[in-house]
Amino acid sequence: MSHETINLTLKIWRQPNAETEGRFEEYQLEGVSTHASFLEMLDILNDELIEQGIEPVAFDHDCREGVCGMCGMMINGQPHGPDLETTTCQLHMRRFEHNDKITIEPWRATAFPIVKDLVVDRSAFDRIITAGGYVSVNTGNAPDANAIPIPRPDQQQAMDSAACIGCGACVAACKNASAMLFTSAKVSHLSSLPHGKSERSERVLKMVAQMDDEKFGSCTNTGECEAACPAGIKLEDIARMNREYLRASLCSSGQ
Repeated sequence: MSHETINLTLKIWRQPNAETEGRFEEYQLEGVSTHASFLEMLDILNDELIEQGIEPVAFDHDCREGVCGMCGMMINGQPHGPDLETTTCQLHMRRFEHNDKITIEPWRATAFPIVKDLVVDRSAFDRIITAGGYVSVNTGNAPDANAIPIPRPDQQQAMDSAACIGCGACVAACKNASAMLFTSAKVSHLSSLPHGKSERSERVLKMVAQMDDEKFGSCTNTGECEAACPAGIKLEDIARMNREYLRASLCSSGQ
């Protein structure tokens, strides 16, 4: 039997800051429209908590259109919830049943320290990109579309890798909290295009080194990262980055 509205029990991780021990707290929410998004449901909860004089639940959000990658959270043990290639803001309450109990918690990774409640610090990703995720070639004004011919497979590969939104779901899903899928998407994106070739070797060495410095775990190829990625980034990017890294390492050692 379908419901236009549902009642829920929400088990949510509450933690005032990184230094304070966190805990789960339960809240009852009634009459939630099945047409509401998951974040809208949390907005409704926070409105009720504020009316009761209770501190609202802190969670990251921005565009609410599946583009920015801000709304990462674990929903019943799954990054972004049960739907494939879907961000939390794109998840709707019709995916849940009347009287369901939903457990909501933040990403769990040493490299993603908790800021408050469901909010984590993902600046480690920013530092990986800063280490090498750029092109310093002066391309001048935007050229005509056909000025630099790029084979269709290379173009498609670059666009597929560039789809990564940096949400961190791959890290949260991985038993080792590895950032290999994220880093490989950035490396693959730029190495597939002619503009990024000049810094190809330097880029992969610097980005992998920064990834390791941030204390992300190692990759053991379980594939959970690909399954959790809302942008559909594939494991092939990791294989491509490994080849790029091996090539760059051999070149830098003079072999």
